[in-house]
Amino acid sequence: MGRLLLSRIGCDCPLCGARVAGARLCPGCEADILAAGPDARPRCPRCALSLPRGAPCCAACLGAPRSFARTVAAFDYAPPADALILMLKARLRLGMAPVLARLMAAAVARDGPLPAGVLLVPIPASRASLRRRGMNPAAEIARGLAAELVLPLARGVLLRRREAPRQTGRSRRARRRGAVGLFACGGGVSGRHVAVVDDVMTTGSTADAAAVALLAAGAASVTVLVAARTP
Repeated sequence: MGRLLLSRIGCDCPLCGARVAGARLCPGCEADILAAGPDARPRCPRCALSLPRGAPCCAACLGAPRSFARTVAAFDYAPPADALILMLKARLRLGMAPVLARLMAAAVARDGPLPAGVLLVPIPASRASLRRRGMNPAAEIARGLAAELVLPLARGVLLRRREAPRQTGRSRRARRRGAVGLFACGGGVSGRHVAVVDDVMTTGSTADAAAVALLAAGAASVTVLVAARTP
């Protein structure tokens, strides 16, 4: 009921200020961000990194195989779309979570269906992040995405085994080392296809660590769903 009411309340597009109905972008801004016409650059099928035309896969995925099978990203973490992430994470505007979820659902529809019966699992936030923000951005997005895609959402499946340093500004190698063994799985995924939900993918190290834990617990496969992919 709350979501239905929200969809009917007039508000402003968070990017251009145009009047819209509910937590969403205006049609023009949404079309610009989700641009996928003939001029759109292809993405790596494994990690969703934007590729030069003709390249089948990115060098990182060729050099270091990932534990997850596929990544779907709604947009690149670049202006103006990156403002949506910053509004949620830095300015704590929770209304951006359903906006991002809607964009991610559109990306899934564009890139192809998820496995039947897939279970959505958000990346858990660190204690420091929870203290700083009072919420987990990935979990907020996952809640909206579960409603958009009509899929089950499982909280508490992924658990942090330890606190890790903030990833911002760290090298790819340091991020990969810091993410090894970061997560454990609390169960409930045996034989299930799992879609891990996060806000931004930079190197894929966090998503890979989550996939390792889920596969070790018996998950049939792991897909990654992110709002933004760092170019």
